[in-house]
Amino acid sequence: VLRRGEVRVNKGRVKPSYRLQAGDLVRIPPVRQAEAPVPGRPPAGTLRSLADAVLYEDDRLLVLDKPSGLAVHGGSGLSFGLIETLRLERPGNQLELVHRLDRDTSGCLILSKRRSTLRDLHEALRGSAMDKRYLALLAGTLPRAEVLVDAPLRKNTLRSGERLVRVDAAEGKPARTIFRRLRQFGGATLVEVRLLIERTH
Repeated sequence: VLRRGEVRVNKGRVKPSYRLQAGDLVRIPPVRQAEAPVPGRPPAGTLRSLADAVLYEDDRLLVLDKPSGLAVHGGSGLSFGLIETLRLERPGNQLELVHRLDRDTSGCLILSKRRSTLRDLHEALRGSAMDKRYLALLAGTLPRAEVLVDAPLRKNTLRSGERLVRVDAAEGKPARTIFRRLRQFGGATLVEVRLLIERTH
């Protein structure tokens, strides 16, 4: 409606770049949208795997062992993610994601059942009250027992929707990561990973 000039400011057309001023009169025409389709049901296998994935639960929290390959929320062509599935299965609960894990990442995923719990956990994540660590299997060997990688990362999205991250000194955002060798397996190394400055890796 903005591109077609249907939004009026002070009874006239304005460009999308116009910044509203105090006292401007804005007219927005009625917007008609197609009715949202009624959501179907997630696959039975997803429901079973999530029921078996509960690691901890009380009246404030739910902690799941999220499997690799399951998105935490729908979108980008996915009808259902983990959160939509759980909300269907647990109506009446105010389930919210405390944090996210990439679709291909497995691990502990925390969900809150109360708004106050969500707020407290977000505060803990922003500060230093929570320590997040990851395990990763690297191809090859780590040159030292502990390696600090301090390299700016830039996120790129391909036409297919796939996201890639590259080191980019000019346009990348700061990222600091510590890799600590836990075990060597011939051509692979099991490492503990701590993200000092979190970025998509």
